[in-house]
Amino acid sequence: MFELTPYFRSNRKAAQVYDPFREMEDMERRFFGNSVQSFRSDIKDEGNAYLIETDMPGFRKEDIHIDIDDDILTIKAERHSDYEDKDKQGNYVRCERSYGTYSRSFDVSAIDVDHISAKFENGVLTLDMPKKEELLPKKTHLEIQ
Repeated sequence: MFELTPYFRSNRKAAQVYDPFREMEDMERRFFGNSVQSFRSDIKDEGNAYLIETDMPGFRKEDIHIDIDDDILTIKAERHSDYEDKDKQGNYVRCERSYGTYSRSFDVSAIDVDHISAKFENGVLTLDMPKKEELLPKKTHLEIQ
């Protein structure tokens, strides 16, 4: 009953382009399990802004930190292991939920960092990141003397 085998989605096509990092990722998954120490994110270009939606289920708002340093935005969160403290009698049959520090970084050199807004709702962190306004070169006309 508790011997569930994890399902690994494999949608690789036979004619897929060679990816030299695929073997390293597969080896990491086999060694560490299927958990990845970062967050899955979707980035949308909405014309004048980028919208990043990051899945962070099981995290509390207080455990999430967003920092910007030298045009690098870093989302960092920490999940603590409660089962070690609460269950000294060994009542768990299996513990698969991961804990630790997770982080993800993004280049924000083209973003107006003073106007970034963040919202955390239902386990999804949403960042609204307006683009910097492009400074168009001034048009001037020179008179010939």
